[in-house]
Amino acid sequence: MSTIRVVWGSASAPTAMASYDAALAEAGVENYNLVSVSSVIPADVDVEAVGTAPDLGPVGDRLTVVEARATTAGPGRVSAALAWAQSAEGPGLFYETAGETDQADVERRVREGLRAGQELRDWQFADPQVAVESQRAESGEHTTAIVLAVYGESEPIC
Repeated sequence: MSTIRVVWGSASAPTAMASYDAALAEAGVENYNLVSVSSVIPADVDVEAVGTAPDLGPVGDRLTVVEARATTAGPGRVSAALAWAQSAEGPGLFYETAGETDQADVERRVREGLRAGQELRDWQFADPQVAVESQRAESGEHTTAIVLAVYGESEPIC
């Protein structure tokens, strides 16, 4: 595996699924089938916060991701956050959280979760990094905020 890219996006649309699809498009991963995994970063892998994914392979392929996602029917606010830290030994952790709340709240919660996960492991971690996406939802529309860690390139799904 080469690199794990952290991407994010938010969007509004007439339905919940359409807003999710549009948020994925903003993050550059709308043309892949996402497969969620828990939150362990393999040893010897770089993690880069890039915002929007580059071309990761053919349309319809599978992407392995850790996903923070929140959707609401407006009015309101949605926020998603992903925090990560790697150890000197190589492996690391992602923690994600999301909800109908503000940016500061999801950042506080994701940092708390990451600290709790670090305490479960006997690794020396570097300073954590956090990516947060937040957007206000207007009345009559659905809004989704996402932050994803995308593991490597796409792979054929069948």
